[in-house]
Amino acid sequence: MIVLPSLGPLHLTQPRYNAVSLLRQVEHRSPQVVYLASYSPEGLEAKVWRDQQDLALFVLEPWAARRGVGLVALGERAEALQAEAEHFLEYLGSMPRGEEAKRRFTEADRQIVEYLSVPRLPEEYASESFLSGLRERLGAVRELAGEGPATGFREERMAAVAARLAEMDTDAAVVLVDVLDYPVLLERLGAAVGPVPLEPNEAERARAVMDRAWRLEEDDAWGNLLGQLMEIGEAEARFLAAQVYLAAGQAEDAVRLMEEVSRGDFSTPEYLPGYLLARLGQLYDLTGQRDRALRAYRGVLALSWAPAEAREIAAAGLRTPFRPNPEG
Repeated sequence: MIVLPSLGPLHLTQPRYNAVSLLRQVEHRSPQVVYLASYSPEGLEAKVWRDQQDLALFVLEPWAARRGVGLVALGERAEALQAEAEHFLEYLGSMPRGEEAKRRFTEADRQIVEYLSVPRLPEEYASESFLSGLRERLGAVRELAGEGPATGFREERMAAVAARLAEMDTDAAVVLVDVLDYPVLLERLGAAVGPVPLEPNEAERARAVMDRAWRLEEDDAWGNLLGQLMEIGEAEARFLAAQVYLAAGQAEDAVRLMEEVSRGDFSTPEYLPGYLLARLGQLYDLTGQRDRALRAYRGVLALSWAPAEAREIAAAGLRTPFRPNPEG
């Protein structure tokens, strides 16, 4: 059995284990079915992964549809149980002296995110060194309140998934699991193979460049990044190139490029239409084209789905013309 950890939004921090890297790990096994350990059938049908920013599924789901590969969710009530962790923290904050306990949980979570944001090769996720470090950090959360609402009932959920897998013929199966559930599921399964070394291909390298542009930082070589994005040629890459122009204070160039993208096919990835129209609305406001800005903002809200951030930008833009924050 092959068990692959998914890092959700933290794939952005991993040039060698980004969303395309994970897809290549799946493709390497040529599965007929990919089992999802951290989603319920209802959650998968509702595409809750979109609002959770599970970047791997933005790539995996359309690939599976094209290839006729089944996606089968194994987690019963997964989303409801995971939501208990958020409810627990809200409840904790309302209790006398609860703020201090909440601060300790927040610090434990920060250390987990920091650990998972260290760039790694795919095969490192299957190493005992990585797993022991993750178990240690997850253990810190469990020590604060025990297994249950604080951990999203992780042990309970993964025990149920492992029991279901034990009933199946899974010798050649591919199982995708949230990285926080990963070490727990491995302990329940016994023998399982993790990610393996694969030479990066052009699609993986392109994804790494785009991920870097999503995280655009002050110390990046923006000129080089812009050139790399324009070489990729995909709608998302050109959208991100426009974002680089905007960050550099070149709003006119950003508008020109964003309009070029909007005249083509920008339907994929599924998060791109919302972000592109929201940003285009802001650019029109910046360049004094309020009527066009309003049309772009309304376009975001007319989509069947758009990221929450894009919808918030659009709603704010409809109320008040966008102006950049003077403090950056």
